[in-house]
Amino acid sequence: MRYEIKGGTLPVVILYPEAGESIITEGGAMSWMSANMKMETTSGGGLGKMLGRALSGEKLFQNIYTAQGGPGLLACASSFPGSIEAFEIGPGNNMIFQKSAFLCSESGVTLSTHLQKKMGAGFFGGEGFIMQKISGQGLCFAEFDGHVVKYNLNPGQQLVVDTGNLAAMTESCSIDIQSVGSVKNALLGGEGLFNTVITGPGTVWLQTMSVPSLASLIAPYIPSSK
Repeated sequence: MRYEIKGGTLPVVILYPEAGESIITEGGAMSWMSANMKMETTSGGGLGKMLGRALSGEKLFQNIYTAQGGPGLLACASSFPGSIEAFEIGPGNNMIFQKSAFLCSESGVTLSTHLQKKMGAGFFGGEGFIMQKISGQGLCFAEFDGHVVKYNLNPGQQLVVDTGNLAAMTESCSIDIQSVGSVKNALLGGEGLFNTVITGPGTVWLQTMSVPSLASLIAPYIPSSK
């Protein structure tokens, strides 16, 4: 499917489906579309999958847009200043996203939950127990916070990441945690108690700013209501 990503800090992906082609979106993701795009709201596979999507930060229902009678147009904008990245999903090329990252995809792509295998990583790694797993076949688009930097990791190669900066990784990567070191580091270093450790082989996408980090920075400047 042809597409283009436009915009700087507030990007939008514009997709151009051919007649009969369908696009799956997160609820409320559509920004504008051609008049021949037909929308259908779906549970995407029943109650279990609905609850799984909710736990991974998505809406209970998804929307399917299909081009009727000829080529169509559908635009999905990012909900936060940041980046939109495209991923080609296929056998052996599943992706793991942070919560709420899924934006839209071709109809052959499946969104499900990914559970952290190590309890420590779930509690202290900053990503939580549940992330998003993207599988199936086709193009998928994800929205991330801030600018995105991509790294390719060799087998056994590790990258230490501050809490909240992990945006996505290939399923072949694994997540663990490590302590920041001494009590002095933990109390005075400003980095918290733990960092996230990503181990290859695979590819990892890191974001420069997370929504919680931005919220904590601007919170002192928001007048409190009395």
